[in-house]
Amino acid sequence: MKTATSWKDLKEREMGGAGVAVVVDEGGIAKRFSIKFRDESIFALYSPFFVCLASGALDSDTFLHCISLDVHFLKAYARAYELAEDCADDDDDRSAIRNLRKRVVKKLRMQDKLVREWGFALPSESICDNATTKYTDFLLATASGKVEGERVSGKIATPFERTKVAAYTFGAVAPCMRLFAFISSEIQAILDPDDSNHIYKRWIDHYSSEDFEAAALQTEDIVDKLSVSLTGDELEVIEKLYHQAIKLEVEFFAAQPISQPTVVPLSRGHDLTESHLTIFCDFDLTCTAFDSSAILAEIAIITAPKEDLDGYESQLARMSSADLRKTWNVLSTQYTEEFDQCVQSITSSETVDQKFDYGSMRKALEQLADFEKRENAKVVQSGVLMGLNLEDIKLAGQRLILQDGCRRFFQNIVKNENLKTDVHVLSYCWCGDLIRSAFSSGDLNVLNVHSNELAYEKSVTTGEIVKKVESPIEKLQAFNNILKDRSREAKNLTVYIGGSVGDLLCLLEADIGILIGSSSSLRKLGDQFGVKFVPLFSGLVMKQKELAEGNSANWKPLSGILYTVTCWAEIEAFILGL
Repeated sequence: MKTATSWKDLKEREMGGAGVAVVVDEGGIAKRFSIKFRDESIFALYSPFFVCLASGALDSDTFLHCISLDVHFLKAYARAYELAEDCADDDDDRSAIRNLRKRVVKKLRMQDKLVREWGFALPSESICDNATTKYTDFLLATASGKVEGERVSGKIATPFERTKVAAYTFGAVAPCMRLFAFISSEIQAILDPDDSNHIYKRWIDHYSSEDFEAAALQTEDIVDKLSVSLTGDELEVIEKLYHQAIKLEVEFFAAQPISQPTVVPLSRGHDLTESHLTIFCDFDLTCTAFDSSAILAEIAIITAPKEDLDGYESQLARMSSADLRKTWNVLSTQYTEEFDQCVQSITSSETVDQKFDYGSMRKALEQLADFEKRENAKVVQSGVLMGLNLEDIKLAGQRLILQDGCRRFFQNIVKNENLKTDVHVLSYCWCGDLIRSAFSSGDLNVLNVHSNELAYEKSVTTGEIVKKVESPIEKLQAFNNILKDRSREAKNLTVYIGGSVGDLLCLLEADIGILIGSSSSLRKLGDQFGVKFVPLFSGLVMKQKELAEGNSANWKPLSGILYTVTCWAEIEAFILGL
């Protein structure tokens, strides 16, 4: 059971205070687009090229091949800026665009010197590859007014049409500048500042510099200014151009020839065509945006007064909606307070350089197991789950909001015929029907669901819970029982994705445990027993270093390390890649 007085309170609590009601200032349209399409940038960051580069172990020939293609990009930028300057009708805009063009032309002239400053020498000639041509052709077509779905073509006559084309052009340039700034800053953040041996540090310093960031911001500012007078439909065109540009850039980096062994994507590094991948996943607040217990209670509160129970007498049938909500709020408040007390009792001692102690953690979590069972018994006794119609539950499941990227990840896993994969959802959820309904579309009904179930009479709940998975201990039992069926596999790799305290044991028992979100209670318990929380990208870079040094990149259970992510795109980029 995981409850809260409201969906907002629950979200804030489980996600470490970052609730759904938090308002983020997204700024102008360029910034909004960069936030909206951040997933695309993550796929570039997690590409073999950048993981190897961040580790300092990228083959130098691969690096030189990539940066030798800059000349084609720079020439395209220079021409696009020239066309955009001619289209802009404001003197300040033209001046800003002219300065950006001068910057590109200067970099083009000094490219060889700049690369030498990075510690390399460019090859004598650069052969333009298909991925480069796709982007440069797209950019120059946009700068010439040839935009799909637009009627602007031939001679661009009116000032408004000219300004619109300039806006479109910068909509196709800005994401590339932002992508480089994002990737370099992410890599810079994990580098050892005292490490002078990283051969790509100067390249990273260049693109994470204040000067480059200023150029990226100036480009975005021009997008915003040129877009002020555009209609909603025209802004949608810019959004499509922005998205297309960043996709082409990501495809460019994914296409870079990598001959060395890499840890990403996982499906390639472990040759999962030969071995079996078993993915385990929590449901509430790992897959979903809201906790299922709150959703089931809300269904009961909304539908019970109107439900025809065909003469079936129950306390719920006589209870008003207001009384139901009051009962639920009392249960939620009590659960929250007593859960905090339980975690506090487990984590009361100081943790200073605590070594990983799985045995003591498992024993401590038995206290939590007893607590969860008592709380579920209270829910049954209260009667708040009595009188729910199965069809209402299924409809709620179908409309359930999943975390961004979650459904896409599982769909791509399921439809990938080259992978021997099965997926198991392990959940405290009171109702397996709700989970199955949430995954009923897009061929996701093949996901195996292991949870509690609600008891029914004539498709109406009796208020009883058929208890199967109530605690971290029972989740682990379900986890181990599934793996017993896989024991005959020659090779089997397990990944567990979770976000709450109930997932801790399974996360640690899996070959790879991935923690999504920032549950403060899970972090407290982990710290108490010596668990290390490592950002996934940082962990992959370390693994890549080990691989380059001749060590094995094998993943092992009970390492005491959990890999943290902020979104599902990181998980998909790591496991499947582009």
